[in-house]
Amino acid sequence: MTRTPPTTVTPVRLWRWRRNPLKRHSDVVEAWIVLAGWLLALLAGVFAGVLAAGTSQSAFTARLSQVHPVAAVLTDDAARPPAAGSGYDDGRVWAAVRWTDADGSVHTDRAKVVPGAPAGTRITVWTNRSDRVVPAPVTGAAADLQSALTGALVAPAAGALVWGAGWLVRSRLIRRRMAEWDEEWKQIGPRWGNLSGGRG
Repeated sequence: MTRTPPTTVTPVRLWRWRRNPLKRHSDVVEAWIVLAGWLLALLAGVFAGVLAAGTSQSAFTARLSQVHPVAAVLTDDAARPPAAGSGYDDGRVWAAVRWTDADGSVHTDRAKVVPGAPAGTRITVWTNRSDRVVPAPVTGAAADLQSALTGALVAPAAGALVWGAGWLVRSRLIRRRMAEWDEEWKQIGPRWGNLSGGRG
């Protein structure tokens, strides 16, 4: 029976912050830029996602306040749909409808109805303040889902934008460090060659 050597757990070290005689001030600055970039990207993503979801929900609520349902009747028989659909329609067809306002005025317009519905069929249509038929507003679970999806789409984009800004700052810092190293090597390089007897 063979013995397996005991496994040692290596502690996680934050190498950018540990003591090192070769570490420069720019290394510490870069470490903080990386940490701040990730934290700000996360916070910006969450904030933008919540804000976008709230704005979307407010837009649905505002639209709901601008339209209202009315009871209408078909004035003609609804047409039958063609045999081959386009794939983009919901299966309903346009038909003429009529409704009466609370003040007794009669209005007519066109609305989407079930194909083949006979004249006189009662339906509910949504109208705006100009008494024109408009699409039904998004409400309830559908509005909540669309708001959540809007937030979920905006959050990663906002986070990526902030992270990209941090990456650009870090890249500029790295280029500056490389330029400083080049300048230092121009001064130390010739002396290094002399110390190594011309072999280094």
